[in-house]
Amino acid sequence: MLGPISGKQRHPRDGRSPAQKKVAWTHRFGLAGVASGLLVLGAGAITPSPAAEQIVVRIGPLQQVVRVADLERFAKTGEVPTSLKPFSSFLTGEVRTALNQRLDLDPLLGDKILSGIKGSEADRRLRRLLDLVVPGLQPEQLQVAIALAARQADGLSALDLIKSYPEDTLTVDVSAAIAAVSEFNVPYWQSQALSALLKEELTVKETPLASELDPAAPGPQSVQQRTLTLQDAGRDRAIPVDLYWAEETQGPLVVMSHGLGSDKTFLAYLAQHLASHGFTVASLEHPGSNAAAINDASLGRLLQGQVEGLMAPEEFVERPRDVSFLLDQLEAVNRQAGALQNKINTDQVTVIGHSFGGYTALALAGAKLDLGALRQTCAETKGTLGQDLAGLLQCIAARLPDGEYDLQDDRVQQAIALNPSVGQIFGKTGLSRVTTPTLILTSTDDAFTPALSQQLRPFQALPEPKYLLVAVGATHLSVGDPTNAALQTPLFAKERRGPEMEALRQSVRGLSLAFVQQQTPQAKRYESFLTPAYAQSLSTAAVPLRLGTELSATLTEWLDLASVGDRP
Repeated sequence: MLGPISGKQRHPRDGRSPAQKKVAWTHRFGLAGVASGLLVLGAGAITPSPAAEQIVVRIGPLQQVVRVADLERFAKTGEVPTSLKPFSSFLTGEVRTALNQRLDLDPLLGDKILSGIKGSEADRRLRRLLDLVVPGLQPEQLQVAIALAARQADGLSALDLIKSYPEDTLTVDVSAAIAAVSEFNVPYWQSQALSALLKEELTVKETPLASELDPAAPGPQSVQQRTLTLQDAGRDRAIPVDLYWAEETQGPLVVMSHGLGSDKTFLAYLAQHLASHGFTVASLEHPGSNAAAINDASLGRLLQGQVEGLMAPEEFVERPRDVSFLLDQLEAVNRQAGALQNKINTDQVTVIGHSFGGYTALALAGAKLDLGALRQTCAETKGTLGQDLAGLLQCIAARLPDGEYDLQDDRVQQAIALNPSVGQIFGKTGLSRVTTPTLILTSTDDAFTPALSQQLRPFQALPEPKYLLVAVGATHLSVGDPTNAALQTPLFAKERRGPEMEALRQSVRGLSLAFVQQQTPQAKRYESFLTPAYAQSLSTAAVPLRLGTELSATLTEWLDLASVGDRP
């Protein structure tokens, strides 16, 4: 059993209760990207004078001057003044509520976010985005706004922030805001602030491993490959699958599940690697959420907070069932005469999934859906900056019919979830039902499945044995095969997937092999590679890597501080 991820105590507890340390973030501000959430960012330099009297709202080539007094009038009475008529279709009851809602912020969290990203790539990105959306606004001004909010006896509203802007006119470019929305979610920036802390807290001083083995190096066997399409008539689904195998096979079957809008070749390099070491690998494609089913236009709508029509809610159920169907079919293939006879061990399976595939792997490993908790979360965060894109995607599952969904497959003995999309879909207790060892990868620059909301909090809920691999500076697609066509035009945010991310892919090769080997007689030989020292030895300046089995008290306290809570 590995020790905790560092036992350093840098920030003693201050005696406040968890409820007192919770933060009612901008989920309290509604859908109005113009009038609320973006203007939280647009609050800017909070100084006594002068005060903003009007807002210039830009949408593409058009712009409209809106008097703050008129906006205030709408917020108080619901009446739409003349200057707001062009935006009448946007001025819903939810927007009015957002303008009037008071915001409670913990100043410690604001300090941590801004100090945590200062001087980093995230800092440069934030400055670029703010310059596009609210020209002239500096990130440091946000810290002033947070401090001011903390001093308000009854909290601070969006209108208070607008009126505190130290110029006569505040300009907001709505078009730029929509284009940048994926990077303006609170969990993403919280995860950015965590980068430095994660790197420091997870650092070990152990001596690098001395071993004749290199689990990241190609195996001795040549790899054969075949593509099959399996027809599930009962569900009217055709399941394409790439099979990889070698002459001498061992251990469990490895099944790979891709993410939203991707395909069965996303982790081809890892499939080749494991097969060269004697493991048969089946990389399948999910027909309801692959690249053919999810196009650029539908993903673009997701970036704007629109999930209607993206995919059927049943896809959250059908994906794990795709894997179970695949195992049934491969069991028959294993018995048939031919090149694959006796090479497919469907009684002992490791599932490796990326993003939506990470959810799939955990569901197969025993995690239970909690639709009630998911629906509550989706209702509270609908259309706000407090909701990340993966969380928005998971809200599609909230439309599933009530009932017990038993997605676990007892043949699955291990799960590896790379940048998994987890969030609240399993509620507070669903992940505790996982019955297999798990390995989670989190990337601190992931704008689609932010580390804090989608991996770190869920990791805390997983039972042991479990491992957490942290890739500081990596993005959502960094772990994918660099030759994969789906990686050539990333839709969510700036991606890092070139040669500088090879260290991450090397660590995934080595750790995955060592993890899968724990189900074979070679377990002891590979056990030493499932250690912080091994992961850290593969680090580079571009992507520091850290590994551990639990979060330190300092990291746990940070997660508590960053938790979203309702104002008492």
